[in-house]
Amino acid sequence: MWTLVPFLKHMEEHLDFRYPSVTADSGYESEEAYDYLENRKQKAYIKPQTYEKWKKRSFRKDISKRENMAYDADNDTYTCHAGKTLSPLYVKKQRSRNGYESEVTVYECAGCSGCPYKDKCTKAKGNKRLYVSKNFINHRQASYQNIMSETGIQYRMNRSIQVEGAFGVLKNDYDFQRFLLRGKTKVKLEILLLCLGYNINKLHGKIQNDRLGSYLFELKTA
Repeated sequence: MWTLVPFLKHMEEHLDFRYPSVTADSGYESEEAYDYLENRKQKAYIKPQTYEKWKKRSFRKDISKRENMAYDADNDTYTCHAGKTLSPLYVKKQRSRNGYESEVTVYECAGCSGCPYKDKCTKAKGNKRLYVSKNFINHRQASYQNIMSETGIQYRMNRSIQVEGAFGVLKNDYDFQRFLLRGKTKVKLEILLLCLGYNINKLHGKIQNDRLGSYLFELKTA
């Protein structure tokens, strides 16, 4: 999660343009990255780290999760499974190892004593507390809506079929685990021959499945 911003800065130093959007996997998600993209007017298509968990029935039934509590935006309060209110107690600031500073609002339940759901809701001896970064949550929700859009699905599909899949085929299907030659020139020749074979196989597969002439994105004519 600490590498996305340095990557983007490095790209801006060496390119004469800035991408209007950035697509990244969940490992790159952070509040710092979201803020960086927003400040540069780049649209975030970043998969939330909780994306897979959200789809699980066990997560949706977990009463301890903030996502499963009703939120009152006007009063800035949450309501737990027992119907009790969690109100903001204080706001604390925390700094990441990169020096990025964020604000976290701490909410506390009005009273958990004697609650029949306490064991399922919190391990705290006292009242349940929630630690919420409102800025991060807003960014995450916006990014989630982006990746679930038609454009976002297309971007994620494009990302998934690029280099990671090719490496997987070379290492597992072709059983290519190490270079046989030594020296930069010979290694470059070896990988080029391997990639040539990979591309020929891929072209053959397209021919056999009648997929020639189909593209993920429209081709630019100019």
